[in-house]
Amino acid sequence: MLGITHFGFFLVAVFLLNLTPGPDTAYIVGRSVAQGRGAGLVSALGISAGCCVHALACAFGLTALLAASATAFTVIKFVGAIYLMYLGVRLILAKQDAKPAEGADRAAASSAARPLRQLFLSGFWTNVLNPKVVLFFVSFFPQFVGAESEHKALAFLLLGAVFVLMSTVWNTFVAWIAGSVTQRFSGKPGMKKWIDRTVGAAFFGLGVKLATTTR
Repeated sequence: MLGITHFGFFLVAVFLLNLTPGPDTAYIVGRSVAQGRGAGLVSALGISAGCCVHALACAFGLTALLAASATAFTVIKFVGAIYLMYLGVRLILAKQDAKPAEGADRAAASSAARPLRQLFLSGFWTNVLNPKVVLFFVSFFPQFVGAESEHKALAFLLLGAVFVLMSTVWNTFVAWIAGSVTQRFSGKPGMKKWIDRTVGAAFFGLGVKLATTTR
C-alpha cells in the first residue's frame, strides 16, 4: 500500500519509542502533576500537533534538508535547548500561593482559555524545537517506504498519521495517570513547590543535554 513496507515492525517500533521517556513525556508529566489531568491532556495535544509538523516536513522533504544542513541543525538545537531551560527556570522560580485569593474560582473560570492555550503552545514548541525528533523522522520513516514507490509523500503522511495517533493515545494515558498525583498533593503547597522544582530541574537538565547533542 503506497509502497509502505514492514508496517507491523513500524507499529512495534513506534510503541517501544513511546515507552522511552524524553522531553515530551517530561513536559506532559510535569504539567499533569502541577495542574491536573486537563493540563496534561492539553499538553499532549500540543505535542501531537508538533508531531504533525514533523510528519508534513518529512513528507515534503524539509526534514531531510534540515538533517543535511549543519547550520540548520545547530540553530534548532540551541533554540530548543534554550526553550526547555526557560521552562525549567520558570518552574523552579514559580511562587506558591499560601492561601487562595478570594474569588479565585471566578477568576480561574474567566481566564481558563488563556492558560490552556499556553500549555498547548508550550507542548507544541517543546516538540517542534527538538532536533532529535527531526532526525528521528528523517532517519526512521524512510526505512518503511520502498525506494520504488511512486507515492512517497502519501506514504510518509500515512506513517506520520499512525505515529501521531499512537503517540497521542500513549501521551493521553501518561497525562491521565500522572494527573492523579495532583489529587494526593492538593492543599499541600509545600509538596507542590518541591514537585515543581524537581520537574523544573529535569527540564533544565534536558535542555543542557539537548544543547550538547552532537549529530
